[in-house]
Amino acid sequence: MEIKVVRNILEANEVIASQNSALFAEKGVYVVNLMGSPGAGKTTLLEHTVEHLKDTRKIAVIEGDIETSRDAERIAGHAIPTVQINTGGACHLDGNMVRSGLKGLDLDQIDLLIVENVGNLVCPAEFQIGEHHKVMIISVTEGDDKPLKYPLMFQVSSVLLVNKIDLLPYLDFDMKQFHSDALKVNPKLEIIPISCTTGEGLDAWYRWLEERSS
Repeated sequence: MEIKVVRNILEANEVIASQNSALFAEKGVYVVNLMGSPGAGKTTLLEHTVEHLKDTRKIAVIEGDIETSRDAERIAGHAIPTVQINTGGACHLDGNMVRSGLKGLDLDQIDLLIVENVGNLVCPAEFQIGEHHKVMIISVTEGDDKPLKYPLMFQVSSVLLVNKIDLLPYLDFDMKQFHSDALKVNPKLEIIPISCTTGEGLDAWYRWLEERSS
C-alpha cells in the first residue's frame, strides 16, 4: 500500500509537470531546474548568471527554500522578477508548487526562468517541474564520493557544475576520480568546473545556457 501511495504521488506530479511544460512551450520560456546541496553555491551562481545575461535575456527566478526569503531578496536585488516558494518543511519543489509560483510572474515578459530548488542531494531529482533541463551544482568541499553515493541526481542532470575549484589545493578531492565516477553514472553528463569566487569556468556555463535559451 505504501509503495502504491508513493507511486500515485509521483504520477500526479507528472501530470502537473506536463501542464507546466506545455505552458512554458506556449509562452516560449526556457526553464532550468537548478539543484544542489545547501552551501554548494546555487544562489551565488544565480547572481553571476543574472548579471551576465540580464541585458540579453528576460530572466526570472523562482527561489525554493524551506523557510526565509533571504535568497530571493539577494536575487531581487539584481532587478529581475523573483518569486519565493517556502515549502514549510518539504525537501524539494514539485510541479504544483512551481505552478503556484508562476502566478507571481508574467510569462509573456520572460525568456529564461531559473528555478533554484531546495538544497538537497536526493528529493529534488525525483520530481519533475516542467523544466527543459536539470542542472546540478556541487562544491568540491562536499567530497569526491557523491556520484556513487547519490547517483540519481547525477543521472537526471544534463550539466554538472563543480564549484569552488579555487579551494582544490587545500582539499583531499580527487577530481579525476570524481569525473570518472560521475560519467559512470551518466555518460552524457556535461561537467563544467567553476569557481564563483574567481570566475573561472563561468563563461562555459554562460555559453551553455545562452545556446539553449536563444
